[in-house]
Amino acid sequence: MSSIAKLLNVTQPSVVQMLRKLDLTQLVRYSKGSVELTDEGERIGKQMMRNTRLLEVLMKDALRIQIDEEMVCGIEHHMKDIFTDALCTLLKHPRNCPHDHVIPRGKCCS
Repeated sequence: MSSIAKLLNVTQPSVVQMLRKLDLTQLVRYSKGSVELTDEGERIGKQMMRNTRLLEVLMKDALRIQIDEEMVCGIEHHMKDIFTDALCTLLKHPRNCPHDHVIPRGKCCS
């Protein structure tokens, strides 16, 4: 848990508290020293990555503005699948974000 705390620049008790909450909502399986995503946690995580990376493509390539990570984080939590798929289609189904990370495919990409 200390590596997660260092990575996020938060205290270890904060990490443990959040992992317990995520365990209660069945997004992770947490026990002392072990964390594993559930299927639902993985699905939500992939959706969040997809939303974030599509927003980054929108900002950099379509709007030609500097990527604002704080703004991206604020927006991506509120995106519904219909919006994400429409954005992906508008951007012509990009495969990678500006940081060269793979963008998970959606239903619209078939």
